[in-house]
Amino acid sequence: MSRHGLHAVLAASAVALCCGRIVQKGPTKDAVTALLQTEAAAMKRDGEKLDPNLGVKATWTIHAVEVQEQAGNDSQPFKGMVRFRINSLTEEPTGPVETNFERTFNYAYDAKLGKWLFKP
Repeated sequence: MSRHGLHAVLAASAVALCCGRIVQKGPTKDAVTALLQTEAAAMKRDGEKLDPNLGVKATWTIHAVEVQEQAGNDSQPFKGMVRFRINSLTEEPTGPVETNFERTFNYAYDAKLGKWLFKP
C-alpha cells in the first residue's frame, strides 16, 4: 500500500470513529444519581442526630432516590427526588409513642456548580 493510500485509510478510520461516538457533555445520569444517593445518606445521618435530652429517637430509611433527565435544560439537566420513611419514637409519661411518616425532598442538578440543589 502506498503512503498516500495508508493516510487515506487512517483518515477514514478516524472519521468513522469520531462520527460513531456520542459526545456526552456534562455528567451522566448514573454519575448524578450516585451524587444524589450520597446526599440522601448525608440527610439520613443528619436526620438521625437528635439531642438525646429531647427524648426522641428517629430512624430515617431511604425509600427512593429517583433522577430524571430534563431535556433542553442545559443549566439544570436533571431533577431528582429523595423519599424517606421516618420512624420517630418518643418516651412519654404514659409510655413510648411511635410515629411513622414519609418526607419527600426535591432537587435540581446545577450543571454550573456541579452539585444537587434543594428545591423547596
